Amino acid sequence: MSPIASYRRLFALAGPLFVVTAFLGRLPLAMSQMGALLLVSSATGSYAAGGLAAGTLAVANAVCSPVAGALADRVGQRPVVLVQSVVGGLALATLVLLASAGSTTSLLVASAGLAGAFMPQIGPLARARWRPITHGSGAHQPRLVEAAFSYEGAADEASFVLGPALLGTLVAVAAPGAGLLTAAALLLVFGVWFALHPTARLTHAARHDGHATGRLLTPVFVVLLLAQLLIGVVFGSVQTGTTVLATAAGEAGRAGLVHAVLGIGSVVAGLAIAALPERVTYATRVLVTAGALLVLGLPLLWVDSLRSLVLVVLVLGFAVAPYMISNFTLGERAVPVTRVGAAMTLLAAATGLGYALGSATAGRLADASGHAAAFAVTVSAGAAALVLAAAAQRLLRSVVRRPTGAPLTPTLDVVR
Repeated sequence: MSPIASYRRLFALAGPLFVVTAFLGRLPLAMSQMGALLLVSSATGSYAAGGLAAGTLAVANAVCSPVAGALADRVGQRPVVLVQSVVGGLALATLVLLASAGSTTSLLVASAGLAGAFMPQIGPLARARWRPITHGSGAHQPRLVEAAFSYEGAADEASFVLGPALLGTLVAVAAPGAGLLTAAALLLVFGVWFALHPTARLTHAARHDGHATGRLLTPVFVVLLLAQLLIGVVFGSVQTGTTVLATAAGEAGRAGLVHAVLGIGSVVAGLAIAALPERVTYATRVLVTAGALLVLGLPLLWVDSLRSLVLVVLVLGFAVAPYMISNFTLGERAVPVTRVGAAMTLLAAATGLGYALGSATAGRLADASGHAAAFAVTVSAGAAALVLAAAAQRLLRSVVRRPTGAPLTPTLDVVR
């Protein structure tokens, strides 16, 4: 089955509303961190306060989203995502109201933390739905699931391009709080819609098949968590280095646009990876793309202008989505079918923690030595990813495809 045929089949099985809802539902997460930074910085006149609010939101989400994923595996996605979407959306709106009212920094930070704690990880939870959605596809199911993960990787990257761009436009033409209010509205509409969509029932159906829940934190899954931590370091350090270089060039406002270029190449590569033949194993893909992260990241050490940075970042993006898609696909296969939601949110949380680590480390080094030092963190993370992938090849190759037709209640095999 060709990639285009696979994507058409996937969208026919899930229905166009699921695809649109799942994409728009993940935009608030892509908008919230930068939105909190801009809003709180503007309201308090302190970038330190804005950074604290944004960091608190990110850490709260990284800590709480795996808990929500595990709970969704146990009781179903519908009630969990519904509560997250409503509380998270209201918390974002409350943050805007508190900022407008001149509230204290501590109250603003607490509100940002509450929003982060309840912000649903729509992308990882959507991944958990694709295997039951494709149940009943016979011999085509494994290939369809792989295509679904390729699409989800591209959709995640696209959301982190579109989300900040939408936020920046709203802040520029309206007010600092306009972006977060829009994110709140999107979450209240499309987050709730994602929770209520019929596919939400499918992930819970597998719990009734008589299969025992197995261990989640196996050696291979720990390797995948480390791999996602390292790609998060790449994201954080690239954004920091880009910001430092753009500020030095007197064009700080373009930093977000330059960083978004990373996502463009990543989206293209993410969609194209579905065309790779099955004989190219995911363990091999992790190894090759980790090597690409290192090789394609090396030119960052010599960039001296935004023009050259745009080209390097665009090319580097072609390694990002294939690397992440391979990790997430192996993660979905490496855990029991009843723990997929927790696994996907844990991998996403590891990425977020890596982002914070990469950003903080690169920022500290850049204060002393400029943008090149920040990008050295990117290259180091690429080297570490390559070493990890090479050392773990035997473990990664031990992960096999799930059998066709994962256990599921027969009456819930396909949603149109």
